[in-house]
Amino acid sequence: MGLKRRNRVSPNFSMASMTDVIFLLLIFFMITSTVVSPNAIKVLLPQGKQQTSAKPLTRVVIDKDLNFYAAFGNEKEKPLSLDELTPFLQSCAEKEPEMYVALYADESVPYREIVRVLNIANENHFKMVLATRPPENK
Repeated sequence: MGLKRRNRVSPNFSMASMTDVIFLLLIFFMITSTVVSPNAIKVLLPQGKQQTSAKPLTRVVIDKDLNFYAAFGNEKEKPLSLDELTPFLQSCAEKEPEMYVALYADESVPYREIVRVLNIANENHFKMVLATRPPENK
């Protein structure tokens, strides 16, 4: 008894759907990369001539109303008091011993508030980076 298949299976593979998937992934990554905002709290940084290329892992932000915010890595900044800042930075240092701490302070913040944060970093041997904005071209 000879049983034969009526439909033959084609061994060819169509790449049309694969290119659609790649195109959609490309669009997705382009959109999400523009949505990411590392500095969501608005502060007017002082101008500086030299910009650093170091990638800090921890951010400390002081806004014009002297509110403190901190974040580790790509996390969102959360409000902290000055007393809570030291334990937060120490916990971040446990996660990443070679971390940099970037200080984003509004240009209207009194110098003593900046020095307080610098003292915390100095006492705990953290590497500190002061964030500035690039100079305006005239």
